[in-house]
Amino acid sequence: MMNKSKPPASPEAVHARLGTRVKELRAERKWSLEAMAAASGVSRSMLSQIERDQANPTLAVTLRIARAFGLSLGEMLELPEASSAVAVIRAGDSAYHYRSDKDCQIRTLSPLHLEKDVEFYEVRLRPGGALSSAPHFEGTREFLTVQAGSVRVSSGSDTEDLGPGDSAHYRADVTHSITNNGRAAAVLFLVVIYK
Repeated sequence: MMNKSKPPASPEAVHARLGTRVKELRAERKWSLEAMAAASGVSRSMLSQIERDQANPTLAVTLRIARAFGLSLGEMLELPEASSAVAVIRAGDSAYHYRSDKDCQIRTLSPLHLEKDVEFYEVRLRPGGALSSAPHFEGTREFLTVQAGSVRVSSGSDTEDLGPGDSAHYRADVTHSITNNGRAAAVLFLVVIYK
């Protein structure tokens, strides 16, 4: 049986689609042009021109935009033949740094462009640092595994201490927190599951 695939898109079709795609993805993330410029390293004016189909960006610029959205070039241009089956989130990719302050760093390990019921995070807490959260949607649960250090997990009025290799799961639809109660930095992996 012959495999009938769609013919490759013309350069004109790719160019025409790019501006619309950038605008759609930016709207999904609720990013301003300034936020998009900061995430991609592409100027605000260039992004605006691309969205209005008034600029034909270089491959390097298009790749920067794609990476800011956590997409491959093929995914960004919606060209399945140019997409890899393996999506990678690089350790130093600042688009995935959800929060970073002196006591707590959170990096998402999930694709940012997907609607999802599950989110994965790497959390680093300095001694005394805490990640405190208001209740999430009803039925939400969190699963936590400590890789290094020790933490105290609180969910509602319940509290448990965890060390390296320990895992816990708890309600996240109540006030909850993770606090580094040790003398060294704590590294943990957090999975949030929305019901």
